[in-house]
Amino acid sequence: MAVDTSAIPRKNSARQRFINVLRVALKPLYWWYEKRLEAEVRHGHVPRHLGMILDGNRRFARELGLQGHEGHEFGVQKAYEVLEWCLELRIPTVTIWVFSTDNWSRSQLEVETLMNLFVKEAKRMAQDPRIHANEVRVKVIGRRDRFPPKVLQALEELEEATKQHEGMLLNIAMGYGGREEIVDAVKSLLLEAARTGKSPEELAAELDMEHISERLYTAGVPDPDFIIRTSGEIRLSGFLLWQAAYSEYYFFDAFWPAFRRVDFLRAIRAYQGRERRFGK
Repeated sequence: MAVDTSAIPRKNSARQRFINVLRVALKPLYWWYEKRLEAEVRHGHVPRHLGMILDGNRRFARELGLQGHEGHEFGVQKAYEVLEWCLELRIPTVTIWVFSTDNWSRSQLEVETLMNLFVKEAKRMAQDPRIHANEVRVKVIGRRDRFPPKVLQALEELEEATKQHEGMLLNIAMGYGGREEIVDAVKSLLLEAARTGKSPEELAAELDMEHISERLYTAGVPDPDFIIRTSGEIRLSGFLLWQAAYSEYYFFDAFWPAFRRVDFLRAIRAYQGRERRFGK
């Protein structure tokens, strides 16, 4: 679903009018280029697991003369679009990061806006015919202890409504931090050892990487092959820290709500052109 921003007042309106005219003039060329890209990408391999850091909603809104927190509505609509693009390419697993553990420190107004959005969109997704027609299974990953009951209920109902689906797995990272995930995995190991009477020395002697991987939020899911981040920031900020050890990265300058299908296809093409050697 495309976001219509035509009625929103913008700064530098003369410049914006020129850009709009240019976009209309170039539209046939973009259409042809996008179709060519799509054909090229469909002949290549796609990621088994795509991770996406959805960054830039607030800056996008400010560029439109709006309050920063209003950008999240645009970000949600873009997420639906990108999900459809992923379905078109038959990407088996997608993980999107929508709310980090650090985001709790944002203003009360923004956090409340996000909580209300989470409730609304979880209920919407639970009934969305596209989700059910494509058998998308939704799983929420992260720490849930700080979310209000209304948010938790909506998320649990969404997971329940899609748990039998066998199509794409959509991980929604909420209350998520990569360091916290590793800490939780280690805590789980220690608690299991205590329950079985295993000593710290015995645990240390047998501990390997699989013991951690099997207790991550993404246990049983292939590690991400490819991670995309929008908004021009060139860092992971804690996204899937353990799992991303061998991931390919793609950093894109535009803000998340301005991420176009042609940009998505370019990113996938870039991934297809890389050689993954895994240290060999």
